[in-house]
Amino acid sequence: MRVKLLAGVVLVTAGCATARTVSYEPATRVGPERGTLMIVGGGQLGQDVTGRFIELAGGADRARIVVIPTAGENDTYPQDWSGAEMFRRAGLQNITILHTRDRDEANAEAFTSAIRSATGIWIAGGRQWRLVDSYLGTRTQRELFALLERGGVIGGTSAGASIQASYMVRGAREGNTIMMAPGYEEGFALIRNTAVDQHLLARNRQDDMLAVIERHPALLGIGIDEGTAIVVRGDTAEVIGRSKVAFYNTDPNNRRSYFYLESGARIDLGARKVLTGAVVPAAARN
Repeated sequence: MRVKLLAGVVLVTAGCATARTVSYEPATRVGPERGTLMIVGGGQLGQDVTGRFIELAGGADRARIVVIPTAGENDTYPQDWSGAEMFRRAGLQNITILHTRDRDEANAEAFTSAIRSATGIWIAGGRQWRLVDSYLGTRTQRELFALLERGGVIGGTSAGASIQASYMVRGAREGNTIMMAPGYEEGFALIRNTAVDQHLLARNRQDDMLAVIERHPALLGIGIDEGTAIVVRGDTAEVIGRSKVAFYNTDPNNRRSYFYLESGARIDLGARKVLTGAVVPAAARN
């Protein structure tokens, strides 16, 4: 058994991605020091979401996008995979599909070369445990951080949203209704001391995060509805899209409450305080 300390997270591994315990300490910064994250709640995405991602990646003429479809169930994905069609329709010419189920390949310099030349990464939806099995702790994950350091953007929708957090919800192989799954609770930690849920209101999931916050009271919970995203730069998150984003375990609310922000609102994720925009209270629980 190997034990190592990574960014305040204790990992206990037995030679695989499944034997892990995770502890959390408050972070001085939640979001990346450089670069941008776009964390999307799934569903049909509008131009306000996809257009912002393309703009952050350098615009349709200059963006070099790597799309990671590994959360999906297929073993292989062709370079003309239909899941990247929304970017092709927007006029992007430089799109690479990057996928493996082999952790050795995910550790290979040749495999990650496309990330090193990219201006943006898009992590598609599916089941987030597949992303953990393939990429957690590998060179591929390290290259994601390096892309942010270069000022790039990482976006992800549905499973590609939850994997960006330090604590990963709905990671159980048995099904996506299980919020806390031992062995699959660690995400990529692109955004620290957080747990991110998706398809929030569309699937009536708005109270599911409360159990996670109860178990891990240091975490900031974020729940994002379909067609909606937060754009994170440093500790500031801006809400964009057609619906709402819920924030749990914030000041002055206690750890069992939450509220919503809508498009245009901004929140300081480190201080857990709204900067601009009206707070929409959550409906009373029965």
